[in-house]
Amino acid sequence: MRKFENCVLLTRVGGFYELYFEHAEEYGPLLNLKIAQKKTTAGPVPMAGFPFFQLDRFLKILVQDLNKYVAISEEYANNASAKVKSGGLLFDRKVARIISPGTLIDEKFMDPYENNFLMAIHPMDNDTDVETSPDGLPVELIKDAPLPRLAYMMVGLAWLDLSTGDFYTQSTTMGALPSVIARVGAKEIVLNKTLGSVVQENILTTLEHDRHLVTYHLADLEAPSMSDWAPMLEVPVSAATQATFSGGEVAAGSLLLSYVDERLQGLGIKLQPPVRRHDTDTMSIDKNSMRGLEVLETSRDGLAGGKGSLLHVVRRTVTKSGTRLLKDWLASPSTSLSIINSRLDLVEKFHDDLSLREDVVSMLRRSYDAQRLVQKFALGRGDADDLVSLQRTIEATRGIANILQGYNSSLGSPSKAPGDKIDGAPCLQKMSSRLSLSGPSALAARIAEVIDEEGLSESHRIEENEGADMLSLAQEVLSSEGTSEDMEALSRVARSKANTKASKEQDVESEDTWIMRTSASATLQRLHDKLGDLCREKASLTANLRQQLGAQSLSLRWTPGLGHICHIKGTKDVRTSLESFANARSVSSSKTTRSFYLSDWSTLGTTIDQTKLQIRAEEHHVFQALRHQVIRNLIKLRRNAAVLDQLDIACAFALLAREQSYVRPLLNRSTAHKIIAGRHPTVTQGLQEQGRAFVANDCFVGDPHRLWLLTGPNMAGKSTFLRQNALICILAQTGSFVPAAHAELGVVDKLFSRVGAADNLFADQSTFMVEMVETAAILREATSRSFVVMDEVGRGTTPEDGVAVGRGVNRRSHALKVARLAGIPESAIQTARKVLEELGETSEGVGSQADDGQDGKEAERLGRDEAG
Repeated sequence: MRKFENCVLLTRVGGFYELYFEHAEEYGPLLNLKIAQKKTTAGPVPMAGFPFFQLDRFLKILVQDLNKYVAISEEYANNASAKVKSGGLLFDRKVARIISPGTLIDEKFMDPYENNFLMAIHPMDNDTDVETSPDGLPVELIKDAPLPRLAYMMVGLAWLDLSTGDFYTQSTTMGALPSVIARVGAKEIVLNKTLGSVVQENILTTLEHDRHLVTYHLADLEAPSMSDWAPMLEVPVSAATQATFSGGEVAAGSLLLSYVDERLQGLGIKLQPPVRRHDTDTMSIDKNSMRGLEVLETSRDGLAGGKGSLLHVVRRTVTKSGTRLLKDWLASPSTSLSIINSRLDLVEKFHDDLSLREDVVSMLRRSYDAQRLVQKFALGRGDADDLVSLQRTIEATRGIANILQGYNSSLGSPSKAPGDKIDGAPCLQKMSSRLSLSGPSALAARIAEVIDEEGLSESHRIEENEGADMLSLAQEVLSSEGTSEDMEALSRVARSKANTKASKEQDVESEDTWIMRTSASATLQRLHDKLGDLCREKASLTANLRQQLGAQSLSLRWTPGLGHICHIKGTKDVRTSLESFANARSVSSSKTTRSFYLSDWSTLGTTIDQTKLQIRAEEHHVFQALRHQVIRNLIKLRRNAAVLDQLDIACAFALLAREQSYVRPLLNRSTAHKIIAGRHPTVTQGLQEQGRAFVANDCFVGDPHRLWLLTGPNMAGKSTFLRQNALICILAQTGSFVPAAHAELGVVDKLFSRVGAADNLFADQSTFMVEMVETAAILREATSRSFVVMDEVGRGTTPEDGVAVGRGVNRRSHALKVARLAGIPESAIQTARKVLEELGETSEGVGSQADDGQDGKEAERLGRDEAG
């Protein structure tokens, strides 16, 4: 406990995990466990415990709900020499793994629809890493830098998901750091314990402000090298690729892998090669915009994918890994025209061909979470059930490949007329060509040959029954006063009960279940044949003994205390027969039963037991060979899984477009934002559920007008209109069709949304102060390709101050040539006109719109915008 002082220590003792000392007193009540006092030579020790098969249940409470670190101490049987060294101890105990919110692997309580990212942050070198501000001025990384300059200082990021093997790095500024963390959604963030710079302090302040879980780790980062990552990667990173990573990213990656290695306590791990992300590769959506636009979660309940969020509305995916990728795409839309258009091509093909989409979706439904399945084997933790799931996923992948290849072949068939539309086939050919099935197909065939699914199901049934018995026993003992005697006797009683049950059923051969087919290997076939002969010999011996002794109730058994015995529900006649039976030696008797040794059965029973052990050992050997075969196909399986995820999203977007009458957007490198009959995706569906219709609106901002001022009465739909245009940008660059009659959009590099009202009293910031801080951040980060949505900025002050704020914001954004929409209340229309007149005299590209919606609850979001 002193070595792992920040961890809750769970110690394995037989069939239970136990807590001791202050851990039992502090966490026992939180886990609803009864505290007992264990007598020791040093005095009574507080303790609490739970059955081993309930580990995931209590880990969820400790790790996921309470954000605690948990050290798992497992017991290992000592060999003869170890017993001598330890003074006769049968078991040795040591910490096998430290579990924290960011280092979950395959725990059952993990959210299958959400990544579990662990992130490390490291400041970049002050002498070599220099960033430029939007004004083009270099920002030296000096220790006494003022806060505005501090916002441009660079930091290196690295994050990974141990459950999937995904590994990423990125360089970003201090000002953009909160938004990057929000998009990634890291569960735990690691900082270097030795750093104490002003940048590090500012990082910590930022993380604490957003209530992230921060962990300090001591790592030697004097000369970090990506070459040191090789043992933890499935493929080494080439020297040419290493040169593209910044020093901050390498340091962050080294810190991250060092922390993971310590937490896993030497457990082998294979991650995918790190993928370097650039700020220019994806649309930057700051954390306030993510929250205000409710992209991934609603502001009301904060639940990921909650009803009313964009994710909830567009999600039609049928796989868990596809849903995780969809969340990543929505949080980080692409800025590459080629990537966006390739996604749109795929969506269009599935949109136009209903039968093709249904066939692909049908196969996707048969697949499992291949990303996490493969990673379990990379960690050496996969079991027989995972092999079966992997086999079915490979078969589904092969089915999809056949569908795509068959479709492409049909396009060139003689039955196709010269004028028939065949657009979109290249995108299917590209997806089909990315699927690698040579190795995986052989793996699936081997799994089908080896795993006996009926035997596997039977073994699960037995495990569930044993678990239920153990749980019932634990509840029975722990429901008492919880004395030390009860706690100490618990594992002994459990073993006794299990042994009693086993002794009663040892004569029933059907209790032996095998997860491997007898034909899995020549050795396994030979051993099963031998076991069959031995069982027939046992049946013959049983029949002969029953005839000789005249006891039809005789059975041949094994018990933990007596070994191989003959058991009879006896009578006096039988006892007389035993005395005259030369090879029998009585070991126990009662009024109703007799037990005796028989050398023939002792020899035969021992041979049967040895044969069963050999079968188990051979099954383990075959299973390890399958695991190694999975590892050999690791890269292909992961690539195939990535293709399936993208197909899942494409089919989901196609179905969404069909259901909601979305259209394909036209994207280009201009700064235009032309929307005809646009609709808010979430509000539209909400109104549909109420049987109401959404009134569509046009938006032509960027050319010729780079600024729109929107006015109208309360509840006329101004905020809805502002948000809908931002969401349309996100959907388009994600690769989805959009809710409009026509959409022509310039690619947006950064999207900002200053909507809603909120204060931060803990940080001593009023509503107005929060608005000004967020507005300043927008003006600092926005570029000429950014899209800005601002709603009633400056509402919390006097009209004169509000005019001053509006004038300053508009002049700055006009100088940056930012495309922006701004909403103001109808009560401020006269003030707005004065500002417009002033801007009109000095600026170009300013337009205004008035919402003609009627004030009132029933007219909410039913208004239409008109010029003027």
